[in-house]
Amino acid sequence: MDKMNNELSATYITLGGHVHLQKYRFLYFVIMFTAFVLIICSNSTILCLIWIQKSLHEPMYIFIAALLCNSLLFSTNVYPKLLIDFLSDMQITTYLSCRMQGLMYYSLSGSEFLLLAAMAYDRHVSICNPLQYQTVMSKTTVTTLLVLAWLLPPCQLVPALILGNSSKLCNYTLNGLFCNNAVTKLYCLGQSGPYILYGVTILMTTVFIPLMFILFTYSKILIISYRRGSHVRKKALQTCAPHLLVLLSFSCLCSYDVIIARLEIDLPITAYSIMTLQVVLYHPLLNPIIYGLKMAEIHKHLKRLFSRGRFCVCILLR
Repeated sequence: MDKMNNELSATYITLGGHVHLQKYRFLYFVIMFTAFVLIICSNSTILCLIWIQKSLHEPMYIFIAALLCNSLLFSTNVYPKLLIDFLSDMQITTYLSCRMQGLMYYSLSGSEFLLLAAMAYDRHVSICNPLQYQTVMSKTTVTTLLVLAWLLPPCQLVPALILGNSSKLCNYTLNGLFCNNAVTKLYCLGQSGPYILYGVTILMTTVFIPLMFILFTYSKILIISYRRGSHVRKKALQTCAPHLLVLLSFSCLCSYDVIIARLEIDLPITAYSIMTLQVVLYHPLLNPIIYGLKMAEIHKHLKRLFSRGRFCVCILLR
């Protein structure tokens, strides 16, 4: 078994999605590098703002900070290797590196859903049981929810890692730009069955169950806020709408990722690669935009921050 694991870790996988992109690789590099810089700057700005401003040290903003941190980790897992490959003559990676990138990719995706579920619970307590909010959403509760959101998905993926290591490879070209669940197509016929079956189990526990909980929670918030009058409805809309927008965008992109990675769709490789890039492009950029524009308290501090920045620039120019 040790010999087999050593052979697999030394096996090189070719990332076949780059083959038809060579003609425009510098253009793709500039676009993705610009996107990566924007992702780092926008997410880090709001993250630092929440860290610095004591008025934002509340459970809702802590969960938002956790989501932004998750976006940074997600992007760092994909973009550096992707940018290097755009400028390289050969786009290869070791089997072990490919597996680790895929596991990080889906671990952080699972954490995203669990964090959104924690935020839905926080909003439910705040709107439906406001008098008990401080007691229920204590520091211990928030810490426990954050730890579970970040530890549960990687712990669930450990058996998938073991199953993958025991499977034999019959294909060494991955039809993609980075390692996602298309890795299962590298295994010999019949070898990927247990891996896919366990993947469905993980999908249920880290995606569908949190998603059902979120929909149930926001349905209750909608019913209660409708009964309590316009003031409560306005508060619910202001605080819940950004979370629902993020949930909608992330759910659509995850569904999109599964469809293009798992289903045998007859698409040109260039179109397939461009569609794959959209999965890692939109969500990390949308998160800071949605929370920066739609969350009144964050938006207020951002306006103040940029106003000070413009004032300092004007002083320097004089």
